[in-house]
Amino acid sequence: MKALVLEGLKEMNVRDIDAPKVPANEVKIQMKYAGICGTDTHLYQGLPGSAQATPPIVLGHENSGQVVEVGADVTTIKVGDRVTIDPNIYCGHCRYCREGRPQLCENLSAVGVTRNGGLAEFVTAPESVVYPIPDELSFKAAALTEPVSCAVHGVKLLDLDPAQHVLIIGDGFIAQLFTAMIKSLGVTHVDVSGHNDQKRDLMKRLGAENVYNNGTETVPSGYDVVVEVVGAPATQAAAVDAAGKGGQVLMFGVANPDQTFALNSYDIFQKELTIKGSFINPYAFEDSLAFLAGHQELVESLISDELTFDQVADFLGGKFDHKVNKAIVNVSESVK
Repeated sequence: MKALVLEGLKEMNVRDIDAPKVPANEVKIQMKYAGICGTDTHLYQGLPGSAQATPPIVLGHENSGQVVEVGADVTTIKVGDRVTIDPNIYCGHCRYCREGRPQLCENLSAVGVTRNGGLAEFVTAPESVVYPIPDELSFKAAALTEPVSCAVHGVKLLDLDPAQHVLIIGDGFIAQLFTAMIKSLGVTHVDVSGHNDQKRDLMKRLGAENVYNNGTETVPSGYDVVVEVVGAPATQAAAVDAAGKGGQVLMFGVANPDQTFALNSYDIFQKELTIKGSFINPYAFEDSLAFLAGHQELVESLISDELTFDQVADFLGGKFDHKVNKAIVNVSESVK
């Protein structure tokens, strides 16, 4: 089968590799679409995502496709099902899995990170992480279930009320999901602090009341909830500064492992802040599929680029000469 293989640091090539065999508890899926996100850029650069990727490896942890074969022990998925895959596979027996916090699993593996993923003609995954998609949901939209599920998990970590004032720091695809999702929960005042003036109208269409350019404008403080989705030291420090008394700060953005930022300890104490991290997406796929089914047109409108295999390396290497909002790979076209 044809696959796009990460073979080394910033080295990615289309190869013919053996199609995967199907273990008894897994299913084989013919890929339709695979999303590309910041985690893939990290892996391309040799940095860890949810785990460390060891080349040669096929990336692609956001995906959709159709089941073409099932293992002997599979009972809930059948050939022909239209599906998406939760890439995160938990061991089920470590302390964190047994305590109901599987995202902290000590033996985490992931499709498209530690095992071959969706940038290939076929992929296998355990039955337990394969989800049928609603009939009305397109393969293109379903490929975005994983990033939506990460935002769902982040939102679930927050105590949200309609009267709160919320600040989203960032204006990329994930910030857009957070804005739309928090507004859909009835929160009336959501502001955005970003850097791309061309996205002001989009962020307001998604529900933002005020959109600030954090490079040229003063962003207010005193927010009840601040969601940081950039992962840079400056924006992480700004998130803590922007929180008001009793505020919640959600650190969602993926930082480089060696990055740090300064905190004012007295401010955390005096404002009685709650600062939380948000890692991957436990127990979030069902809610994410429901959100996508109700907002398919909106979410698909956020896709700016549809790539083929031969464009992915340039995209991950930052060689595109236009502003990309969200990119997905048309796997069906790529393997013809």
